[in-house]
Amino acid sequence: MIIKNGRIITMAGPEYENGFVAFEDGKITAVGPMEACPLGEAFDAGGGYVIPGLVDAHSHLGMWEDSLGAEGADGNEDSDPITPQLRAIDGINPMDRGFAEAAEAGVTTVVTGPGSANPIGGVFAAVQTKGRRIDDMALKEAAAMKFAFGENPKMVYGEKKQFPMTRMGSAAAIRESLLKAQKYSELEEPDFDFKSESLLPCLSGELPVKAHAHRADDIFTALRIAKEFGLKMTIEHCTEGHLIADLLSGQDIGVCVGPSLGDRSKPELKELTYETAKILDEAGLTVAIITDHPEIPEKHLPLCAALAVKAGMDKMSALRAVTLNPARLCGINDRVGSLEPGKDADIAVFDKFPLDFEAKTKAVYINGIRL
Repeated sequence: MIIKNGRIITMAGPEYENGFVAFEDGKITAVGPMEACPLGEAFDAGGGYVIPGLVDAHSHLGMWEDSLGAEGADGNEDSDPITPQLRAIDGINPMDRGFAEAAEAGVTTVVTGPGSANPIGGVFAAVQTKGRRIDDMALKEAAAMKFAFGENPKMVYGEKKQFPMTRMGSAAAIRESLLKAQKYSELEEPDFDFKSESLLPCLSGELPVKAHAHRADDIFTALRIAKEFGLKMTIEHCTEGHLIADLLSGQDIGVCVGPSLGDRSKPELKELTYETAKILDEAGLTVAIITDHPEIPEKHLPLCAALAVKAGMDKMSALRAVTLNPARLCGINDRVGSLEPGKDADIAVFDKFPLDFEAKTKAVYINGIRL
């Protein structure tokens, strides 16, 4: 199959004003100018923009289901503040219509998982947005471990009058769990401990940590713990990141910014601005723009990036923030995020530049199959 006569933005360097993307058996086989286009069954992009399918680094798609209320809410196991043994793969409902809406909008991959009620919430999964069985849709069943700092654990467990009710408590709960896992790893024949066992990949650096942190002090607490235990970490939301961009610059972290399309619904969102992504990008950090679905419906990921451009972010940086950057931050850039031979044929064709407010998808392919 070939997509031809398109403006090809590979996100891997070369761009082609009039080019093609060829793919077979779900994988990209060639990308280049029309002069080199092979013969074969083709979709004519008609001058539209051809890009890698969009990637959301932080979503709860399928964990909080559309229209179902409590029955469809499976994102927070708030009966216990420490639940690293939970896996999103066991809670995602791919039949939720949010998946189809996301795919139609060009969002072909989401990294989705537990919410932020618990200081340690469980494991996120990276999944494609087309399918009926989540096992077949997963690019990575274990993409990251969720930690949460700040208001959310405080509110949830404060209402229960249960530890942790403060920022100190949340940090202590995370530290205690990591220390227990360290000790557990040093034993020759330990009694099985599911929680400690689940944290070992974080301590080894195999599994990155997604640290929910809006406020500047919470961001620094997360980074302090990452340094103490040698964790690979991304800062999720990073609402006050623009206030400390100079202090974050040069650190080996990624930032997943958003959701920005909403109101300042709680105190730690008082500094919310669309300029955060721009400022952090210009400070040299790897920035992903996120929806935090259902806070912002997954289908509006392109709009979130467009609003960052409206606030001054370079348009190609914003496009990178919903394609290659999130793929890199989530360890799935060997599969998605750019148009390169060998990668998954997850491709979106837009009639205008993808972050134009009026842009619409002309075609979307997942694993080389057109929706």
